[in-house]
Amino acid sequence: MEAFITSISTVALAEMGDKTQLLALFLAARFSSKTAIVMGILFATLLNHALSAWFGVEAANLIPAHWTGWVVGLSFIIVGLWLLIPDKDDSEEGLMLKYGAFMATFILFFLAEIGDKTQIATVLLGAHYGSVGLVLFGSTIGMMIANVPVVFAGNWIMDRINPTLTRRLACLLFLVMGLVSILSPLL
Repeated sequence: MEAFITSISTVALAEMGDKTQLLALFLAARFSSKTAIVMGILFATLLNHALSAWFGVEAANLIPAHWTGWVVGLSFIIVGLWLLIPDKDDSEEGLMLKYGAFMATFILFFLAEIGDKTQIATVLLGAHYGSVGLVLFGSTIGMMIANVPVVFAGNWIMDRINPTLTRRLACLLFLVMGLVSILSPLL
């Protein structure tokens, strides 16, 4: 259950102010079918995070057991520090809009998540917990918690969230997880 809850909170916090959240805001402004956008986000996240969690579990199996805590812990710390850098919306959405709300959202979200903080977090969570299923469902719920409200009430919500404070809280969470990963084998 810890893997599930940690995956939800980690991804939801890491997603705040992320480029995919900006993408959700853009798509909501562009398309009237909010349900199609939400379904596109859901299916793109499920596919991307399933691959990411699986990769994390497999990568952890390749690392010698006595190094796993250090590798995962230092990676969490690096991602935590990376969260302090604000994202910019640098995708080329215009090319995809002709495919309709669902397909545009699915393709753009899947591509935007490649190499993104939340994808890397999902890889690390998979490596840390060794559970594809719990990490996949937790990270997907975290992604939906962060993006569905943006789809339905984007501008109103974005005006009320302090992105700097949110990035700092997410950074702190990743730093704590990194330290726990490093120190837990020693305790």
